[in-house]
Amino acid sequence: MRNLKAIRKRINSVRNTQKITKAMKMVAAARLRRAQESILRLRPYALKTMEVLSDVAARAVLEGDEHHPLLQRREEKNVLFVVLTSDRGLAGSFNANVNRFAFRKWIEFETNDIDVSFAAIGRKGRDFLRRRNAKIDFEWIGLSEASYVSKSSEVARWIGAEYANGRYDSVYLIYNEFKSAISQKVVCERILPIEPTTIDENKDVRGDFVYEPNKKVLLDSLLPIYVQVEVYRALLESVASEHGARMTAMDNATKNASEMIEKLTLMYNRARQAAITKELVEIISGAEALKG
Repeated sequence: MRNLKAIRKRINSVRNTQKITKAMKMVAAARLRRAQESILRLRPYALKTMEVLSDVAARAVLEGDEHHPLLQRREEKNVLFVVLTSDRGLAGSFNANVNRFAFRKWIEFETNDIDVSFAAIGRKGRDFLRRRNAKIDFEWIGLSEASYVSKSSEVARWIGAEYANGRYDSVYLIYNEFKSAISQKVVCERILPIEPTTIDENKDVRGDFVYEPNKKVLLDSLLPIYVQVEVYRALLESVASEHGARMTAMDNATKNASEMIEKLTLMYNRARQAAITKELVEIISGAEALKG
């Protein structure tokens, strides 16, 4: 009977866990829908913005204006990895994949005598890097939907200023790119220096653009926007990937709980049947002994 009580207790525990995972799956699905709509709306704007600003940068380089701080190319001696993770777990391998990828990149660059610094966006990435004594120059935890735009602007301004001051020779974003609710891909994108598009040098393009009020003011205004859009897009990609990964993880956990309940119920019924059989045998044996 003690064994039956333990099995019953375990079944109840698994059922309570199943209720939690089921609720978390529903919450993640609702948040995923909003995040997916946001990233699908932003992608065309971001891609077109990148295309236009890359074209502007290419023409600036072609016309001899590559001295702009965000266009300057330097030998990679100090690089910054901006690592985007979540503040919470229970999202399958979402955070682990990004952290492992960032760690491999860190080792790869350090092997080539390149000093690596990190900007950690998300508690899971920050804690992972802290445990490995990484150099964290910037961190942002406590992600909230209301602060995505303002905080991504702040991060982009900080990145641009530090790159312009020569603290870093290149800046990379490491994050999960959203493919679908069950598919996310870790990517590493270099956002600084800004990569101009290729323009045929034999073609005269000076008359194609009219800069108003002047070229310097225009570049000073547009090129930081490029960095801001890239950071904001990566953040939305990461958020959508997080909700998709959490929904999938909670769905799997709910299914696993159902299977475990079935196995425990079968175990309980067998143990109960064995206990009843044992009691019947004892009763019959006692009755036969009294007859004898």
